[in-house]
This record gives sequence, structure tokens and C-alpha cells, in this order.
Amino acid sequence: MGKTGADFLKNAQAQFDKVADFLKLNEGTKDLLRTPMKELHFNIPVKMDNGTTQVFKGFRMRHNDSRGPGKGGIRFAPDETADTVRALSMGMTWKCAVVDIPLGGGKGGVVCDPRIMSLSEQERLCRGYIRAVYKEIGHEIDIPAPDVMTNGQHMMWMLDEYETITGARYPGVITGKPAGFGGSLGRTEATGYGVIYTLKALLKAEGVDIKKTTASIQGFGKVAEYAARMYHDLGGKIIAVSCWDNTDKKAYTFRKTAGCLPSELASISDAFGSIDKTKAKGLGYEVLDGAEWLTQEVTILIPAALENQITSANVEGISKKVKYILEGANGPTTAEADAVYNARGIKAVPDILCSAGGVTCSYFEQVQNNTNYYWGKEEVFEKLEYIMTKAFESMYAFAKDKSLTLRDAAYAISVTRVVESMKKRGWI
Repeated sequence: MGKTGADFLKNAQAQFDKVADFLKLNEGTKDLLRTPMKELHFNIPVKMDNGTTQVFKGFRMRHNDSRGPGKGGIRFAPDETADTVRALSMGMTWKCAVVDIPLGGGKGGVVCDPRIMSLSEQERLCRGYIRAVYKEIGHEIDIPAPDVMTNGQHMMWMLDEYETITGARYPGVITGKPAGFGGSLGRTEATGYGVIYTLKALLKAEGVDIKKTTASIQGFGKVAEYAARMYHDLGGKIIAVSCWDNTDKKAYTFRKTAGCLPSELASISDAFGSIDKTKAKGLGYEVLDGAEWLTQEVTILIPAALENQITSANVEGISKKVKYILEGANGPTTAEADAVYNARGIKAVPDILCSAGGVTCSYFEQVQNNTNYYWGKEEVFEKLEYIMTKAFESMYAFAKDKSLTLRDAAYAISVTRVVESMKKRGWI
């Protein structure tokens, strides 16, 4: 959408500044929370399959750990930037605080494209990443997890490298591991399900039957697929799904007015959430431009792909029928677009709450690792829905009481909790 990592960071800081002014924070507190407390920038040399050595740029940043160890995923993305990681680490601080789990904010990334790398090259990259950061991570320091284009296998390679270096078993140093290898049941579905748990709570508060709603979704990766599955299972109708076609190297919107079937789309997608355009046509889907997901005549939009997707350049294209936006992605909306939502009365559940299901389940995984006792999937989902619903209800009530948007209410709650922990520690 023409936005950069610097734009993303500027937007994240502007949102914080707005709430900081509302809370009347002093300048020192604002300075401490506008940027990460610690940043690592490093190069990772990787021996490629053809015998050459390629050097990849890597990052690990800890925004704030006053409430607990840093927590946040590691992204593999060809357009990754330091500013993107800075903004995402800040978002993780607010995300953990708004659902009230005892963790702080962190994030990592590597500038690479795993879609064009062999598995052996990806493994060497993962191990190289850990060699660069192992002194700065740990279950009591900073806990990585999967994110965009990383998965449980990547986490297992990283965990193995960490344990090889340290000479001991530390299953809680990394979350998002496969079930049976220290991972939590339900982690794969958790972020997407969390989106729909918040949607259920929102529609209940608004007195709306989910069976009478329609949705358009951006993305079909780990978050979007499971959000789509739960929404469909609860009786919602999905009109369109926009996602990447790895063959054409571009995004398309796949529309079916009778209703898109998540299981059907999953059958023609790959491990990165890319949908095969030709196969989609064969199943009766209209194939439209990738941006058309935003213009559909639906009641709900779920951006669940990347940051900076709804901007001043395209927000006016949102249908007048849209009443709710559920931010399954991190930072999908710019400040300019958010102002349009507010002017039109669209209720947007912000990313720091809406997409917090993943980090909440990662917290569950860490607890299970530390106790060496593992829960059943239904118990995981029961605990996850309870935490997400409770956090939503607190945000909704605070927004109503203070005449705030849902976004400002969520930030005010999370920032207040972080500031209180820093005060108690004597940092400010």
C-alpha cells in the first residue's frame, strides 16, 4: 500500500502518544515507552545449498519487560525492517498487558524469503539466528515464537540449537513448538480463534446474531484460516478471502457469493497460506484483484495479513454496510484510516486485543513447559476464550464509560498496567 516500516513505527508511536496524553504521562515515561529498551542487530552467514554463502540481516528487540519476560515472534520476510520490528515489539507489550498476562513485549525478524529457500537452508538460518541471540533470550528473559512465515519446525531447530549451546533442556525458551515436543495443543488455532472469540463478545454486546452477518477476510495464513473456520462453524457467511498466489507472486481476492468454504480453500492452499488461483476458479470462485476484499458488501472485515493494509488511499472504498472490523493482523490500520472508521461509526476491535490469542496460548505453553504438565485442547480453548472475553468486556465497558473508541480504550488499559509496573519497580 505504499507504506514502509518507518510509517508503521510512526503510526504505532502516534497511537501511543495519543493515549499517553489522555493518561497525562510525563515526558520521561513517554520517552521510555516510545522505543525498545534493547535492540540487537546482526548478520547471519548461511551456507546455501549451491555452496555459496549468503548473509541475512537479523533483529531481536525487547520493548519493555517490566511486567515479565519479553515475548514475541520471529518473522521471516523479504521486506522486514528494523522499524517494523520496533513497532511490533511495542505492540507486544500492549498486547500482553491488555489481556493481563505476566509478559512484556519483544519481537524478532530476518530479512529473507523462506518460500524460495530449501528446508536445509532454512534450518541453517534458524540455527544461525539463535547463535546470534542466545545470550539475550531465555524463559526468564525473552521468549521467541513463530510469526509471519515461521512455524513449529523453525522453532524446534531454534530450540535444539539453544539447548546444544547451553547444554541443558529449556523447553520454555521458545513457544509455538509442535504438540508432543513441548508445544501446547491449540496453539495453531489460537490467534485465529481469538479473533472470533472477540467477535462473539462484540456481537453479544451489540445484540447481533452472528448467523446474520457476512465477512470478507484478508489473508489465509495461520491467523486467517482458523478465524475463517470458526466464523463459518458459528454460522457466519464468508463472501471473500484475499490472499497471495505464490505462482503469480501477487494477491487475489477469491469471492463466492454463496459463501466461501474454509476447508475447501485450505485444500488448495500451501504451507504459507498461498491459494492456487487456477484451482480456485475450478471450484467456482470469482478471482478478483487482491485489493477487492476491502470493497465487499459485508458487515464484517477481518484484516489478518500484514501491517499497513487499510490506509488513506483505500479506506473510502469500504462499503457503507460494514459495521465491524476485527484486526487479526498486527497494525493493519493507519491513523488516517482509523479516523474514517470513527467518523463512520465503524467499531474496530484493535490488534492488541483481537490478535492476542496467539501470545495468550504461548503463555499457556510456557506454563505447561515450566510445570511439565500438559492440558487437553478443550481446556486450552476454554481458558483462551475466558481470557479474551474478559479482556474484551473490560475494554468495551471502559470505552463506553469514558466515551472512547475501542482502540483508545484498549491502549489506555494496557499502557496504564505497564506504567504501574514501572512505577512499582522504581523505573519512573
